[in-house]
Amino acid sequence: MMRDLAVFAEGLTKSFGSTPALRGLDLAVPAGTVCGLLGPNGAGKTTAVRVLTTLLVPDSGTAFVDGVDVVRDAARARYRFGLVGQAAALDEAMSGRANLRMFGRLYHLSPREARRRADDLLERFDLADAADREVGTYSGGMRRRLDLAAGLLIAPAVLFLDEPTTGLDPRGRSEVWAAVRDLVAGGTAVVLTTQYLDEADRLADSIAVVDAGRVVATGTPDELKARVGAEHVDVVVASLDALPAARTAMRAATGMEPVVDVEERSLSAQLGPGGLAAVVRELDDAGVRVENLALRKPTLDEVFLEMTEDLAGATR
Repeated sequence: MMRDLAVFAEGLTKSFGSTPALRGLDLAVPAGTVCGLLGPNGAGKTTAVRVLTTLLVPDSGTAFVDGVDVVRDAARARYRFGLVGQAAALDEAMSGRANLRMFGRLYHLSPREARRRADDLLERFDLADAADREVGTYSGGMRRRLDLAAGLLIAPAVLFLDEPTTGLDPRGRSEVWAAVRDLVAGGTAVVLTTQYLDEADRLADSIAVVDAGRVVATGTPDELKARVGAEHVDVVVASLDALPAARTAMRAATGMEPVVDVEERSLSAQLGPGGLAAVVRELDDAGVRVENLALRKPTLDEVFLEMTEDLAGATR
């Protein structure tokens, strides 16, 4: 089984003084897949990544990257993974090509091999035309693609991405997503921490929800959505004046407080036992004119909020 896993962690614990950050975290990531690590601030995601990338030593537990023990053989493990943090570690006064060659030398590649890998990666990430421009002239998406290329100079089995698209515009995010998909198609496993749940929904083959230092739920995005249960109904009313009545009607039909977006004149709630018919009946009885009504599956944002709220309630 270990041969098929790019990342394997079992029972990881780590405390900072009297404050526990990891409390028995388990994680398994198959080769050639994307695993999204999701969780609230302080859940332990960053600590877990730092342990897996040899930046921290766990208090207990075991962890392997591409079959190499990250504690007992940290030096060898570092040649099995790449790490791309939130801030691009690039010299803006140097060209893209020069940056990659410099990183290659820092990885102890020979000058010839550093040049070859840099040229290959510039082509792979569609940066060849800008290779000799100063990085300070690059767009945000281009810089992140170059940062991804730097993380792949040693052709790692695993790439750890920490908030890879924070601060990028939609085009830049799409460029990074495309680059990640290409990496995975080539066999690289990716461990992704992100604050954008739509990003995890689009990219991740599996998701591990981390809270209070443990993995509390795992599954594909669709599997996690199925755990939440019922479909949601979205309603757009014809006028702002109708929102209060629509809110009361949807509360009566679903048994829960709907999420209201005043600017969009919309309301959203999980269907109750009466289903869609109950929503339509209550809105009609209240005389609410509806511009649009649609059923949909829960979003990953809603799954995340429900799971973490349930956990927070259980610990109070």
